[in-house]
Amino acid sequence: MRFLLGFLFWGVLLYLLWSYVLRPLIARLEMPRSDRQQDELVKDPVCQTYLPRSRALERTIHGTTRYFCSETCLRRYLGPSSIKS
Repeated sequence: MRFLLGFLFWGVLLYLLWSYVLRPLIARLEMPRSDRQQDELVKDPVCQTYLPRSRALERTIHGTTRYFCSETCLRRYLGPSSIKS
């Protein structure tokens, strides 16, 4: 019986330690949400390439934000009228 109570005591103690001490510390060490959002992968609508948002060309076209991997894909998306001779 004493063994069972000791086991229960340590189990509850470890659970509380994990819930209220270790988990919050680990959460603080993770990358901040704003940095994670910048590194979110976005898809180029022309070549279907995925790339980090921080490296993509961002353009708002007709009220919709689009992300492109290069100027070439941006020009292809906009059509022949955007190609300069």
